Amino acid sequence: MPTYKLTYFPVAALGEPIRFLFNYAGIPFEDDRFNRDDWPKIKPTTPFGQVPVLEVDGKKVAQSVAISRYLAKKCGLAGKDDWEALEIDSTVDTIHDVRSKLGAYHYETNEEVKAAKEKLAKEVVPFYLERLDAQVKKNGGYFVGGALSWADLTFVALLDYLNFMWKSDLIEKYDNLKQLKEKVLSLPAIKSWVEKRPKTEC
Repeated sequence: MPTYKLTYFPVAALGEPIRFLFNYAGIPFEDDRFNRDDWPKIKPTTPFGQVPVLEVDGKKVAQSVAISRYLAKKCGLAGKDDWEALEIDSTVDTIHDVRSKLGAYHYETNEEVKAAKEKLAKEVVPFYLERLDAQVKKNGGYFVGGALSWADLTFVALLDYLNFMWKSDLIEKYDNLKQLKEKVLSLPAIKSWVEKRPKTEC
């Protein structure tokens, strides 16, 4: 079996969907969480100056979504055919659209610009969540095909980070998304991971 090493900041955030997939699949991996002070030294050693980075037998690759898709294929969570794979990819990209909107607001330092971005987020985020909630309802409690996929794991794994940026519970009013969260967190391998993982703010 290949050896896997995931390098990321000492937080959940973009590393967590990957960690969920490793644990779901029962694939051993090194969870390398470096000190933020060491980032200037580590950055030049990464393929594109960003993390997370996955090493597979020493070969490095970046991009959290691509890494997640690679692992999802290994553990049967990438859809039963090309159409489902496309629907899953589309859903994951939509989830990351929500993340980028929230991130643009959360990380903005100019207060005037931040106020404008908050207004946008308050309009845009419910627009996305209503549709994601309806998608889960329509698909038998999952995002795609009435079965667990890496889109479900991605959403639940990122939720703490999204809530951290928005400073409230994003899915409070969305029953189908809440049920999806409970379903994913009750999976034995995920439950075990969440109980033992390092406690972080986001």
